[in-house]
Amino acid sequence: MSFSTILSASIEGLGVEMVRVEADVSNGLPVFHMVGYLSSEVKEAGERVRTAIKNSGYDYPPKRTVINLSPATLRKRGASFDLPIATAILASLGQIDVSRRGKCLVIGELGLDGRVRKVPGILPVVMEARKQGITCCIVPRENAAEGALIREMKVIGVETLTETAEFFSGKEITAADVCGNKRKKTGEERPDFSEIRGQENVKRAAEIAVSGGHNLLMIGPPGSGKSMTAKCIAGILPPLEMEESLEITKIYSVLGMVDEEEPLIQNRPFREVHHTATKAALIGGGIIPRPGEISLAHGGVLYLDELPEFRKSVLEVLRQPLEERNIQISRSYGKYSFPANFILVGAMNPCPCGGYPDMEKCTCTPAQIQNYLSRISRPFLDRIDLCAEASRVKYENLTDRRKGESSAEIRERVCRVREVQKKRYQGTKILNNAMLSGKDLDTYCELGDTEKKLMEQAFSVMGLTARAYHRIIKTARTIADMDSAENIRVKHLKEALGYRMVDGKYWRR
Repeated sequence: MSFSTILSASIEGLGVEMVRVEADVSNGLPVFHMVGYLSSEVKEAGERVRTAIKNSGYDYPPKRTVINLSPATLRKRGASFDLPIATAILASLGQIDVSRRGKCLVIGELGLDGRVRKVPGILPVVMEARKQGITCCIVPRENAAEGALIREMKVIGVETLTETAEFFSGKEITAADVCGNKRKKTGEERPDFSEIRGQENVKRAAEIAVSGGHNLLMIGPPGSGKSMTAKCIAGILPPLEMEESLEITKIYSVLGMVDEEEPLIQNRPFREVHHTATKAALIGGGIIPRPGEISLAHGGVLYLDELPEFRKSVLEVLRQPLEERNIQISRSYGKYSFPANFILVGAMNPCPCGGYPDMEKCTCTPAQIQNYLSRISRPFLDRIDLCAEASRVKYENLTDRRKGESSAEIRERVCRVREVQKKRYQGTKILNNAMLSGKDLDTYCELGDTEKKLMEQAFSVMGLTARAYHRIIKTARTIADMDSAENIRVKHLKEALGYRMVDGKYWRR
């Protein structure tokens, strides 16, 4: 047998394309030729594969070897084709029989000693393999637990090229076990809401934001507890369902950021981004588009501290994903879509020195204050549902030994409200109140005559845009759910309007 074919896969963004690795070993001049629209790292596989085959103890006679990675129109990148190329060559030489194992996918990088090394993106590859009717996936041992998260697929983890060849020769290798029953370690200990002294209005706003999936902006002087409140939010996020966990793990898998022992992400992500971040780091991109921080925060929270310190162009690119809940990145050779359904939590000082509006403490000129606040545009602010003002902490609050509500207690209420929304939107793609579109408001957020009159006055007096108006209604819907009310009442609208007045205090001076 001089010709053989092995199935493998290539990752494009978050998508997966099946690749047929074809090998032909025949008599002729001893050359190793690879074709199929290959990147430089794939072309280098030739040297790795030949050396790995020799060091694994297999006979590789000096013959003409041609490797084709099909389809030829798809750009192949990465080192994950090493193992399937080596397997196809051994099959062409007649040293293994790949047909006896049925439809099987092979993926992995090879070291010169024949060891199989881990590669990113195993989870989406196994997901796609299941859709394509493939019965077995051979992956690096270090990636086996990740692949085994897909229970309907037989995932075989191998450590060496020899193990791979033995598997195709008939030796049984135990399939990888699912490790999803363990609770993933959070790594960093998060503060608890009970540790925050005072700031009840900010804590209330944080609870509303998480309960309905709304965006939150906290404004206040330095040291008023904004950053601590944001980090406490990680402790009140509702638990993930299995489908959500797999979707988030898939993003981290493509970037090679999953834990080998506990690959399934079971806690909602909380991503804190420094203000020096670039547009590509935030939304994703690059020559080969990869997910950015907004996609890593999918299903969780994206926290931006010192919001005006971000470059204005960086903040403005968030406008589209905040509205569409995904990010589209276009290149001349294709279009990539990454999910970005996250809660944006921002924190900022009211002026460069942080003292405004207390003019006794503020040392900034009106022009400096205006210039500082103008870094946050009105269209960006329109996409913020709640603005909460954090006041300066008083001495009596710091010395008060009484503990407030714990994050666990608040989380219970958040989960109850999320359950109400889950039942309400059952059968739709809506997951929480913040995802309601303008046409959905008539169905799920109908207002009475008194409530309509209040909103009419607010719309005129506050100079609201249509987007801001809709966000107030959605916030009021969440407050009503927290109040166990079936319909939105005046008190719910007044509280929601109150969270829009803070931005008016600073940006409409």
